[in-house]
Amino acid sequence: MERETLEFDVVFVGAGPANLSGALHLARLVKQNASLGDIEIAVIEKGSAVGSHILSGAVMDPKALRELIPDFEEQGAPLESPVKEDYFLYLTPKFALRSPITPPPLKNHGYYIVSLNRLTVWLGEKCEEAGVNIFPEFPGADLLYDENDRVLGVRTGDKGIDKEGKRKPNYEPGVDLRAKVTVLGEGPRGSLSKQLIERLGLDEGREPQVYSLGVKELWELPDDRYPTGRVTHTLGFPSDTATYGGGWIYGMQNRVLNIGYVTGLDYKDPLIDPHAEFQRYKTHPYIARLLEGGKMLRYGAKTVTAGGYFAIPRMYADGVLLAGDCAGLLNPQRLKGIHSAIKSGMLAAEVIYEALVAGDFSAKQLQRYEQVVKESWIIPELRKVRNFHSAFKHGRWPALINAGLQFVTGGRAWGIFDRDRSVAGHEEMKKLSNYGYRDDRLEQRYKDLRFDGKLTFNKVTDVYHAAVGHDEDQPAHLHVLDTNICSTRCAEEYGNPCQRFCPAAVYEMVEDGGNGNRRLQINFSNCVHCKTCDIMDPYQIINWVTPEGGGGPDYKGM
Repeated sequence: MERETLEFDVVFVGAGPANLSGALHLARLVKQNASLGDIEIAVIEKGSAVGSHILSGAVMDPKALRELIPDFEEQGAPLESPVKEDYFLYLTPKFALRSPITPPPLKNHGYYIVSLNRLTVWLGEKCEEAGVNIFPEFPGADLLYDENDRVLGVRTGDKGIDKEGKRKPNYEPGVDLRAKVTVLGEGPRGSLSKQLIERLGLDEGREPQVYSLGVKELWELPDDRYPTGRVTHTLGFPSDTATYGGGWIYGMQNRVLNIGYVTGLDYKDPLIDPHAEFQRYKTHPYIARLLEGGKMLRYGAKTVTAGGYFAIPRMYADGVLLAGDCAGLLNPQRLKGIHSAIKSGMLAAEVIYEALVAGDFSAKQLQRYEQVVKESWIIPELRKVRNFHSAFKHGRWPALINAGLQFVTGGRAWGIFDRDRSVAGHEEMKKLSNYGYRDDRLEQRYKDLRFDGKLTFNKVTDVYHAAVGHDEDQPAHLHVLDTNICSTRCAEEYGNPCQRFCPAAVYEMVEDGGNGNRRLQINFSNCVHCKTCDIMDPYQIINWVTPEGGGGPDYKGM
């Protein structure tokens, strides 16, 4: 097939905070060196626009943004509010107990509540002003390699393929974007970074990455009952003590409440449903009173990397670097990764600049990236909390003891509650028989949960509020490698957990011919691009690939 080839010096895959910061910083660096000539920098983004697939809590530590743009406040960065007060609550089924002391990792003085969507849009505008080429609706479908596995660039996805795999009248083949250096900043479990890590063994000697899923909604309140700038984090209800989970409530401008819940994707009970956990969270008397009379505006779901220090893969190879969540740089104890994403993008830019000056884009030259990341504040910060998430394998209370020990000892736990992490999160899931379940009925765990359409919402209703859109006449981008497993082993052993761990009702077991058998139906047009299915499937037979460019959620203001 004849494909158009475009030549760039550097291609950034994914228009998130890491890559936009990296592209902006690199554009400024090369501008200062006339001897380099014209350096062409491109950012490609699978969403319909910059920011459309960007979702986070988010309370931002501004130190990296201040390094990138020292006067970001004066330049009009879209900040919701400085954090004005912190609350930490332990929720029992009926009561909300406020801690008299806010745990140090959850102190947010000097930080900002932000819409990461709006912040990313703003960074995209700064990039365009600096001469960076930004191409939305261009998903990175495949990496380009030479015979020695050197990355030569990226191939974007084809457009105009129908659901049978045939070319439609508007068919356009993907474009080969060739680059001296390709930077992957696709977020957690990026499809290209997953391929690269497996192909080149970049995770050799590292712990398996583990993830959490954050599910959130924006609510408009009828009055000023929750002030702008207040940050609340919660622990306890509705999670059981064996499951990692916690909630957040952030006060944004114009009486908008940012509320969500994180569930660790290393849970044991196969009937856990992260969306249902969040809906149940809102039924707590404290939360229900807070939302009473309000209106749900928006919905979203996104995974975050939680493995931390021990799960960071090698971040470089010939012609390629990993940045931000692709490299697993989020701090799992603080649940903050925006600052480290921005910083990693800036460090990638500095190393690429050195490579451009030297004319050398080999792994030997680019390994300096890993060195400067270690020398920055990113790795020391992660090392201090290196045993945090893994301690939850032993349950909530040992993990909290471990968190206290780490704060005192700088990450050491004297071997008492150390990482003990040798398997990926999906391998922690137990079979139905371990819990005495006879079938996969959700009511066995959530018997008191009802979706009333006012406080609690089913997945289809929430997906509508994520403004999800896909052309349904295209091949499904969720590839199940062996659907026979779904109707046999998986049904018997786990009760088809894809129906539950997906927060967008993508996977559904339906009657097959009226003979009592069931088959898997994939409602791919619901997909919010969170990657949970690729992560959490117990058989690892689901492969998430990029759909046609421009599809997916539209997280305006999220």
